Amino acid sequence: MAELPFWPYRGGMTGTDRAALRALVDQGNEEAADRLAHLSAEDGDVETLKYLIDAGNESAGDLLAKRAADQGDLETLEYLIGNGVMSAVDRRATIASEHGDAATLQRLADEGSEVAQTLLTRTISDTE
Repeated sequence: MAELPFWPYRGGMTGTDRAALRALVDQGNEEAADRLAHLSAEDGDVETLKYLIDAGNESAGDLLAKRAADQGDLETLEYLIGNGVMSAVDRRATIASEHGDAATLQRLADEGSEVAQTLLTRTISDTE
């Protein structure tokens, strides 16, 4: 497997470097995938994050889940949930709880989310 080049600072990344990272990701290099995920998250490059998620990179999923939750982007959170990103489930459950959305909490709890179950129980007890 090819080694990941070392870039000491973000300003040193060029489009060619990103292409090299992507080529390494395609070869299964997880370190390259993590580096590309962090760079893409910094730049708001959602398409590259989705590409990395499709390639099985957990960091990309977590970073995109954080971004989506911070922006209230429920569509992206649902996309991530559909792709098995557990941090997206927890973040979606938190947003649902903040809005009193018991139906979404129930759905997420039914799908196995302990966070959603806890928040659902709290939401129900708060209404009594």
